Parts: sequence; C-alpha cells; structure tokens
Amino acid sequence: MRLTPALTRAGLSKPSAGTAIKATTKGTTDETLLSLIAAQDKDAMRLLFGRHNVRVFRFVRRLVGNEATAEELVTEVFLDVWRNAGRFEGRAQVATWILGIARYKALSALRRRTLDEIDEETVEAIEDTADTPEIAFQKTERSAILQDCLKQLSPAHREVVDLVYYHDRSLDEVARIVGIPENTVKTRVFHARKKIAELMAARGLDRACL
Repeated sequence: MRLTPALTRAGLSKPSAGTAIKATTKGTTDETLLSLIAAQDKDAMRLLFGRHNVRVFRFVRRLVGNEATAEELVTEVFLDVWRNAGRFEGRAQVATWILGIARYKALSALRRRTLDEIDEETVEAIEDTADTPEIAFQKTERSAILQDCLKQLSPAHREVVDLVYYHDRSLDEVARIVGIPENTVKTRVFHARKKIAELMAARGLDRACL
C-alpha cells in the first residue's frame, strides 16, 4: 500500500535531507522512528508506514468489513501517528499503540454506520508449492469453514481472536488495545476457542489450528 493522497498532502511524498539515512536504516527501532517523527522527520514516517500499514489495514478491514473504508481509516491512523508521535510514552510496543489507534478509529466508524454485525474477510489459505491441487483445495475449503465459524462468534470474541492469532499480539498487548483486564482477554480467548471447536466439530472437522 502506498502513502495515501492525504498523507502525501501532509508532506510525506518526497524524501527529505538530513536524517534520511538514519531514518531509513532497516535496523532502526520503531521507538526511534517515533522520536524522529516527533521531530517532523518525514523519512521516518514513510518507513514506519511501510512497516505497519498492511497489518493495520487487515486489522481494520476485518472490523469494518469494507475495503474502501479500511483504506480511509488507515490514512486517519497514520495521520494521528504523525501528529501525536511526541505523546508516545513507551508503555507498550509501538505496534500495539498503533493498533490501539486503529481500533478506536474502526469502532468510531462502525458507530457512525450503526452496523449490527461486523463482516469478516475471507481467511486466505497459504498454498504450499508442494501441495497437490486436491490438498490445496482442501486447505481453501477448511479456511472457508473456519471463516464461517469466526463469523458466528460475538464481536468481542472475534476481536481478541484476530489480535492474538492473526496479529501476533500477546494477551497483555490485547488487553491494552481493547482496554480490558488481561484475565478478561484470557477468558474471551478460551470461550472463543471452545466455540470454534464446537462449530468445526459440527461441520465434521477437528478444531482449526489457532
């Protein structure tokens, strides 16, 4: 995903001089990038965007169920990052902080649209190049069934499953993003896995590898 027009209008379209080399170093941490962004380093902003925009887009798209809306929200998220980098206090990982902003934006969009349900994107099967067409089809079919099972979870349970298993967030990080106690996250994950197991069993499959 490229920088969106709104981010381009914010002056993030052309490399700047000065700290360009430091900001574009692959080994530069997210925390360092945020410090540079707080000092209006556009190269650091481009690098942070490049690292996280796809994950943020997928997370938001799962919540709002609409690709165009998700793209707009990604723009809003990273504009907020650009404007508020100096407020980052280091209490969580930068990725967790960004996902927290994304969650707030997505839920605000859902409230505006007054949706009753959140659509989930289809879970794409990762095809092993060594798989036969039959095995590849079975993987795709299993993923489709898992996706259907996920849709039957409550929004609260879908949210924690998405963050834990598709965004590799720890229980502590999920608690920070969602704003609930870590024990509540554990409980929701437990019940979500149990429900998925029941739904998969009803379809003649064992539990998906979450």
